[in-house]
Amino acid sequence: MAEIVAAILGWVVPALVVFGVTALAIAAIAWGVRRARRSPRARAAAEKERGRAGAALVRLDDAVSELELEVGLSGALYGGDAPPSLRRARLTAQHVRDASFEEYRDLSDEGLTPADIRRASSRIERHAQEALAKVASARAEHAAWVRSNVSAAGQVDAARRRLAALRASMGDPAALVADLSSRFAEEEWRDAARAARAALEGSAAAGRHLDDAAARAGDPSLSALADLAAAERALRQAEVDSRSLEETHRLVLQAAQAVPEEVSAARVALRQASVTREHLEIADAERLGAELHAISDELDRIEDDAARRPTRAVHAIARLRSRLDIALGDARTAQQRLRGARTALPGTLAAARGAIAQAEASVSHAHAGADARARLISAQRELAEARQAEDPVEALDAARRAMRDAEDARSLAEFARTAVAPGDHGETRRS
Repeated sequence: MAEIVAAILGWVVPALVVFGVTALAIAAIAWGVRRARRSPRARAAAEKERGRAGAALVRLDDAVSELELEVGLSGALYGGDAPPSLRRARLTAQHVRDASFEEYRDLSDEGLTPADIRRASSRIERHAQEALAKVASARAEHAAWVRSNVSAAGQVDAARRRLAALRASMGDPAALVADLSSRFAEEEWRDAARAARAALEGSAAAGRHLDDAAARAGDPSLSALADLAAAERALRQAEVDSRSLEETHRLVLQAAQAVPEEVSAARVALRQASVTREHLEIADAERLGAELHAISDELDRIEDDAARRPTRAVHAIARLRSRLDIALGDARTAQQRLRGARTALPGTLAAARGAIAQAEASVSHAHAGADARARLISAQRELAEARQAEDPVEALDAARRAMRDAEDARSLAEFARTAVAPGDHGETRRS
């Protein structure tokens, strides 16, 4: 019997050793592969692919903007609707762009592995390239139609009509800036002044390009296409700047009107929080009391300067209301949370609208990368959800997310303005 046991052990022990060593080797190899896939080199390679995907999205976003302009122009050129191919290409490109930007932003999740980032980046880049190809095909088809059916002189005339309409709608941009500068601090009207200058410069540039195009249109040996294209780009940017000026002027005046009510609502919320504090345990009541005191002091400082800086005041009060909600935590009843959300929502929506307007202006002028554009699109979507939400608490949360995303978008765009050379759509830092 002992001999049998010894024989069995003589066979089993070496087998166990072999299997154990093999298992350890496999585990070590798996660990090494897993570590290699998450190594700095792998992450750097994944970031490179993410950058290429972002660059493709920037090109697609620019192409969508150009296509939207062309769809609008097609009616002005020959008095009809945009060709079906253009409309289909625009809808497809918009859908791909919006969905891809959402997926692109998700790549910022630190929990993703480099392999996950590479796969998603490759998919984003492929979809963007496919959409760009459809846009290019539709535009080429439309350009061929225009060359065959619309004269250069006709295009110049249509552009001149748009330029005249723009100048009429702009009126006197300096008057809007003067109105703001006479009542508010410079930071309130600085963006408006910049937009006014850019709108006037853009309209003047469009006029010069159209004069050159008109001169070339009369000579069969010359092509007016380059001047027409330059005029259209200048005209489009002037239209954007004009809208930005009007929006900034409107938001500042609305903020000035809203500040007293926002301050009053914040003080009511502080009083209600003080009542809630009375029902807390001693330690919790002391912590909440200290925070309420700090918030009240900050609100006093905001109110002192609110008349000169109304949009800053509205933004700051919206952030204070968020800070108050965090301080209260779960101490409030559902009814109290609902009441607080209702009073905080109007100011937060106004702050989000203002932040988005500033971000849009920055993104349109800066060489913004995909990160800034993704944040801006996310902010616009969150604001739309806030406006549509029936629950005030959900609407308030969405408005706060919109404000944060818009502020991030503007910061990234301003960073790109100073860090990226003109004509370069390189990606900004990972956010």
